[in-house]
Amino acid sequence: MKIFNINERVAGVDEVGRGPLAGPVVAAAVILDPTRPIAGLVDSKKISEKKRERLALEIREKALAWALGRAEVEEIDDINILQASLLAMKRAVEQLHPLPHRALIDGNRCPQLACPAEAIIKGDATVEVISAASIIAKVARDQEMVELDLCYPGYGLAQHKGYPTKMHIAALNELGVTHIHRRSFGPVKRLLV
Repeated sequence: MKIFNINERVAGVDEVGRGPLAGPVVAAAVILDPTRPIAGLVDSKKISEKKRERLALEIREKALAWALGRAEVEEIDDINILQASLLAMKRAVEQLHPLPHRALIDGNRCPQLACPAEAIIKGDATVEVISAASIIAKVARDQEMVELDLCYPGYGLAQHKGYPTKMHIAALNELGVTHIHRRSFGPVKRLLV
């Protein structure tokens, strides 16, 4: 567990949605308030959907600042998923108010930021402020995919959130590619040939 100077604003940053065939990549940046601790901050993938949603509400209420950033399907196809993920993270950090003194990024690469940044592999499981960002990002993206499911019935987006499940691949084969699908991703690209 990392220890921080109480006067230093440290942002945790994480993204969700690198692997799906559909939808944006969404990043969150969070600055926790050391005077308002939040119990149960762990990697968003290791907790139930209901608990994630409860924690996301608590984080939004208690954090000094939080923000979302995203990169759209067209950007993912244009610059690749890694660069789009870094762009989404940069956008999230830039929207924080107040701005952080430094940022801790989940993963092995940092976006270009105006403040110092450190990449931490598996940071979403070991650093609470990154866990908080992971939770906020996952809840936001999952909710968006549930909404997109209403616009694109038959693809099962509410269930698989755009990931390449058997159900999703079968729906793509039967219903075709929509504008929310990532054309640069293999399973989608093959259908466009």
